[in-house]
Amino acid sequence: MKPHYRAVVIGGGVVGASVLYHLTRFGWSEVALIERAELTAGSTWHAAAGFHALNADPNVAALQDYTINLYREIEAESGWDIGLHMTGGVNIASDPQRWEWLKSAWAVFQSVGIETARLVGPEEIKAICPIVDVTGVLGGLHDSNEGHLDPYGTTHAYAGAARKRGADVILRNRVVELRSRPDGQWDVVTEQGTIVAEHVVNAGGLWAKQLGRMAGVDLPVTPMEHHYFVTEDIPEIAALDREIGIAVDLDGFSYLRQERKGVLLGVYEQNPKHWNMDGAPWDYGIELIPEDIDRISPELAKAHERFPCLASAGIRKWVNGAFTFTPDGNPIVGPVRGLKNYWVACGVMAGFSQGGGVGKSLAEWMIYGEPQADIFGMDIARYGAFAANREYLRQTTRQFYSRRFVMTFPNERLPAGRPLKRPGAYDCMSAAGCEWTASWGLEIPAYFAPMGFRENTTLKRSNAFDIVGDEALQARRAAGLVDISAYSRYAVSGSGAQAWLDRLLACRLPKAGQARLAPMLGPDGRLKGDLTVLNWGGGDYWLMGSYYLREFHMRWFESQAGEGVTVSDLSDAMGGFLLTGPNARKILERTTHQDVSGTALPFMACGAFDIGIVRARVARLSIAGELGFEISCPVGMHAALRETLLAAGEELGLAEIGYYALNALRLEKSFGIWSREFTQGYTPGQTGLDRFIAFDKGSFVGREAALKAREAGAEQRIVTLEIDAVDADASGFEPVWHDGRRVGFVTSGGFGYAIGKSVALALVDDDFAGEGTALSVHIVGVERPARIIAASPYDPRGKAMRQ
Repeated sequence: MKPHYRAVVIGGGVVGASVLYHLTRFGWSEVALIERAELTAGSTWHAAAGFHALNADPNVAALQDYTINLYREIEAESGWDIGLHMTGGVNIASDPQRWEWLKSAWAVFQSVGIETARLVGPEEIKAICPIVDVTGVLGGLHDSNEGHLDPYGTTHAYAGAARKRGADVILRNRVVELRSRPDGQWDVVTEQGTIVAEHVVNAGGLWAKQLGRMAGVDLPVTPMEHHYFVTEDIPEIAALDREIGIAVDLDGFSYLRQERKGVLLGVYEQNPKHWNMDGAPWDYGIELIPEDIDRISPELAKAHERFPCLASAGIRKWVNGAFTFTPDGNPIVGPVRGLKNYWVACGVMAGFSQGGGVGKSLAEWMIYGEPQADIFGMDIARYGAFAANREYLRQTTRQFYSRRFVMTFPNERLPAGRPLKRPGAYDCMSAAGCEWTASWGLEIPAYFAPMGFRENTTLKRSNAFDIVGDEALQARRAAGLVDISAYSRYAVSGSGAQAWLDRLLACRLPKAGQARLAPMLGPDGRLKGDLTVLNWGGGDYWLMGSYYLREFHMRWFESQAGEGVTVSDLSDAMGGFLLTGPNARKILERTTHQDVSGTALPFMACGAFDIGIVRARVARLSIAGELGFEISCPVGMHAALRETLLAAGEELGLAEIGYYALNALRLEKSFGIWSREFTQGYTPGQTGLDRFIAFDKGSFVGREAALKAREAGAEQRIVTLEIDAVDADASGFEPVWHDGRRVGFVTSGGFGYAIGKSVALALVDDDFAGEGTALSVHIVGVERPARIIAASPYDPRGKAMRQ
């Protein structure tokens, strides 16, 4: 053990070992892994150790694919036998909607370049896994790039390969304290002495919670119990001359693979149980939790139906071990805001599917400043402090675990941890029929429906289709009122505010009383945000963006800190409404003594206004593509603002609308949004945001890299598609085809009610991005004709929003 390391990874499971390996692979050799006991002595040693690429987040699926493809490489490099069994695997559907979902999943696999997957029928499922009873089975999704391995050998392979590249692996030495130093380094206090580390990585697994609290952060992770059993030899297995494929009975909540001449069967029960929510005891090691067979008996009964040979099989051993879970089941990875050089790689409950991708991404982040892939789906910044609340964490992790094999529909609004944060007018809006969804703990309106209405969950158009359509059309005909509490708001002030913003943002800053669309870039020239900057005058600036990106954006702002500037997150203190539509100005004029004419308050102008009894800040813009006013006010005045606007608009056709309608309206305008058309993985040229960049204004973050990207040209770009859909619309990540060749994928889609067409935005290869190009798109697993149309099919010249 040396007194100083460039990076110390705490935790000797498969994830910590992968992080260590990737740090050395990318060039850091002065690194160490510290483990309280032995390698694998946590969740890793008892893992079923299956791996697969399937994930609801396509970006995470791509990293899982990377993990799988890495295994042979680390085995060869380290010399450790990892016990790799590339058996292939099949996800089985016996429910019609599940079968549709699997067909959709196959299409998404194509979008992210995973071409080893294929759809199979019952007979082929039987051939892949001969012991499955295919009664009632409709089909399955098979991937040849699935299998299982030895968790002990794999962890040692990562660690062994890292050792060969110069890393130290320090065992039987618990970390007892973490102290941040004034120079940004860390004192890592262990049982055997103190190490100074430039960087600390929390890969603590079952102990991640405690290691977080040592550094002053409460992480949204908690352990939960998980069962599987291993049988004695089964004659049907012993008689085979090959290993059976992994079978996942999604509708039966179980998975099965071969183990010797028997099988291993695990379940994700509907009645899950937490275990030591604040983290495992420090003296817990290579131990198991007593099995709780009665609790999982409903799932075991289903498994016996799907795999009849289990009825006569003897049980060789039961395993009930703990794994850590996050609220959405994906890992938490990356730098923790406010803790310099403190990194996390925790909550990786599928370590042998995700461990390689987690290690790669985190090592890239630490060494190069950014991960190569957009991994927001794993970023710790997708959560705020609220997510670590014990009851919130209990509800959400329980919900995820119990739904591990339960199909979640695009329009499904799950209840765990809700309602937490509510807009000021929440009660009034609920009484008016608001159906709520949630974003980053905040309730936001989906749509307004008659009392007693219940939306059916579906992969296709639901029974709310016409309700949403009426809202969208009313906004086009007269006016719509949308709660915009789910817009983030940041105040930027101080003597250095203007200079800091000019360096941070790629656009030219607006003059006093004006707003401007503001792309924000990383040093690599790729996108870091699509914000709106508002100059209220007197050195008072706001940045506005997406509410769920608050931690992400604040972490970035703080990393770019400048002299004489203060950035404050106002998002919990401020709410507001978007008033949009042809009658919006007439309505607003009835509420204020101030001039809101097109001359006094033109497009992209902003200022302070009295709206009824509310002192508000108003900006002349709207993502709906209509005449619009974004009106912000303190949360305590939110209800009063709503009452004022509704009363003024009663005779002018004003209707409350939700975000489902707003999404339809912005699609008709080809307006992109973050996480769909705009992500950290894209350049301004790909997305069309380059037209808002002032390359000639001087230096700003990412300028040089963005210029190089502009000179090279974009290989893909965002286009608008019209799709010959029938009863379903694109939603995102569906592949786009040209004569059987995959040329892109959908970023977002839906129905444009004003134009009467199913539309989508898609990222398409530049050679096929011309207007009029005939393409096709998979919609809920069915290939549909499509064509590229001119951007902004509704009001292409933008006259409505500029009036």
